[in-house]
Amino acid sequence: MPPKPDPQFRADRTEAESVQTDVRQCGIDIRAIAAAGLEHQQQYRTICQWDVCMLTVTDRLPEGLLEIEPTRLYEILDGPTLIHLPGRQAPPLFVSVLLHGNETTGFFAIQRLLKHYGDRQLPRALSILIGNVRAARERARRLDSQPDYNRIWQGGDLPEHQMARQAIDEMARRSVFASIDIHNNTGRNPHYACITRLESPFLQLATLFGRTTVYFTQPKTVQANAFARLCPSMVVECGQPGHSYGTQHAFELVDACLHLSHFSQRPVHPSAIDLFHTVAIVKVPDNVQISFDSSSSADICFQSNLDLLNFAELPAATRLATYKPGREYSLHVTDEGQGEVSDRYFTYQNGEIRTKLAVTPSMLTLDPRIIRQDCLCYLMERYPLTCKIEPVA
Repeated sequence: MPPKPDPQFRADRTEAESVQTDVRQCGIDIRAIAAAGLEHQQQYRTICQWDVCMLTVTDRLPEGLLEIEPTRLYEILDGPTLIHLPGRQAPPLFVSVLLHGNETTGFFAIQRLLKHYGDRQLPRALSILIGNVRAARERARRLDSQPDYNRIWQGGDLPEHQMARQAIDEMARRSVFASIDIHNNTGRNPHYACITRLESPFLQLATLFGRTTVYFTQPKTVQANAFARLCPSMVVECGQPGHSYGTQHAFELVDACLHLSHFSQRPVHPSAIDLFHTVAIVKVPDNVQISFDSSSSADICFQSNLDLLNFAELPAATRLATYKPGREYSLHVTDEGQGEVSDRYFTYQNGEIRTKLAVTPSMLTLDPRIIRQDCLCYLMERYPLTCKIEPVA
């Protein structure tokens, strides 16, 4: 059975807790740390360890986890936390939630799952990564001082990169069974799965969530791509946060995966999946002002209902935005090889930005901050699944 919430979880770290609180407030500036009044060498070593390795790993369920709101997780967790729970089958299923602090559906789904099983044993061992606790407190994707927690999974020098590396190593040692990274969209999108490989186990995993699946190869720094080297892995996008059906869909997916005994080597039939392929990422240059208000004086004014175009197959010449007359603006569009391809996909004439080719966008949002932190959208095309895609040997 899942371990009951353990009040000792926090008691084990009370000696370092006040030190870590000071560090969270002061950042990693040594002068600021000194100003916090830390007097002992042991405390200094604790700070350095916290700075370098931010991940807490435990096999105990923190007290209060099943009732707490994401905005209050900082009260019971010191930061990113990996929780290992036993089950009838091994190796474990890995589920990551709150890599973006404003995307709460995955966390609520885990709460629902653990309440559902109560004192009963889980069908399979489960490892839960609770990600950006600090951003969750602020209901933000990430804080301005942080990297994106879903762009840190391919190495780097920041403490967050070290945290990701530790999570990968921890799950590799446990021969992880499969990986699910649960997200939300800020714009209106259908629920869909994303995979970085077209091998049969990945496609099978995706179809457990639904028919709509996106195959992508960029960005390579996401969690799903890192775990694809270890096991079948995917991202699931559960629509906008705050909807109960998104939580229920994520709960049902995780529960279904816990009941899996293995992945079949039989290829997924083309009729069982609607497969798209991401061909480009669209960003707005940093020096370009944007708005969704037609009366605005911003450099580029996008349609006020732009996110209704998500997963719509747009014909060529579809108008997306207007821009100031007499000025030249262009979106920053990169393909899978990181080449600049804006002129391939868009025209900029007579103060209007229109599609040049038939494309299908995803993840269009009306939130300017998300556009700055991530992107305006992804461009996709249909990807015909044929029998040429072979199962893994």
